[in-house]
Amino acid sequence: MLDNQVAPEDFARETEAIVGSVTRVIDGKPEIVRSALVCLLAEGHLLIEDVPGVGKTMLARALAATIDATVRRIQFTPDLLPGDVTGVSVFNPVDRVFEFKPGAVFAHIVIADEINRSSPKTQSALLEAMEEHRVTVDGTSRSLPDPFLVVATQNPLEMEGTYALPEAQLDRFMMRVSMGYPDAESEALMLRQRDTVNPLDDLRPVVTAERVSQLIGFARNVHVSPAVEEYAVGLARATRSHPDVRLGASPRATLQLVRAAKVWAALDGRDFVIPDDVAALLEPIFAHRMIAARGSGAGRGRSSAESLTAALRAIASSVRVPLAAH
Repeated sequence: MLDNQVAPEDFARETEAIVGSVTRVIDGKPEIVRSALVCLLAEGHLLIEDVPGVGKTMLARALAATIDATVRRIQFTPDLLPGDVTGVSVFNPVDRVFEFKPGAVFAHIVIADEINRSSPKTQSALLEAMEEHRVTVDGTSRSLPDPFLVVATQNPLEMEGTYALPEAQLDRFMMRVSMGYPDAESEALMLRQRDTVNPLDDLRPVVTAERVSQLIGFARNVHVSPAVEEYAVGLARATRSHPDVRLGASPRATLQLVRAAKVWAALDGRDFVIPDDVAALLEPIFAHRMIAARGSGAGRGRSSAESLTAALRAIASSVRVPLAAH
């Protein structure tokens, strides 16, 4: 039974409004905008990896601007401390008690800019927040706002001053996407439109945080048949036994694949998931959680990332697709 506060036509109209608002700022990248929306409505988190200057932070800011909710941005730097993220207890000399001062993570949408420029200790401050939507400081747990989304950006590891995210933290991100360079037409349009005006200044919220929670409830109740569930599990298990893969997708990855597929189906106007929804999300949800086997790309002229992409495509073509799943 779908959430009775949201009709299918309402879901379609309001998600279209969100996409339309963000695409006014991010030209020529509709698939990236859709991925960001899927993460928001599937209660996941988004990692955007690419070189500087291609719009990573702009995408995160544009998504935040479309929602009438609290937004905080954290610029990750080598001297950033875990307490700057989660908050700290400060002694009040008047009342002679410790008072908790919330950190930047206490917001509906948290933009973690250049997350891999801070130390691993600071990066790990986000782990509990991303998984359990709460923060524990000095033995006391405090809930984070609902909905809660982390949009993190990172530069490629080959760039100076970056630290690799540990596997445990990568596994908390539902998707990793790459912006890529804009096409010539979009880049020329950017030159004409943004010489004197910042397009973010014209964005206005199109939904409230409460309404986003209702849209999430609608997507959560999209139907997934046992056959499609078995298909998702089969894909995950195949990554764990593939000869070119040393570390396969985790059970958390399987869960997030199905959650994202529900949103993907709802965005297409369906109240049920089909195998194509699962297959379409396989690479952005699984690839960053996997580690290529040593030498898997050697002799074939492939990098580890290319080797994992090839392995996932081979897995998608080899796992049996259920027929008439609905």
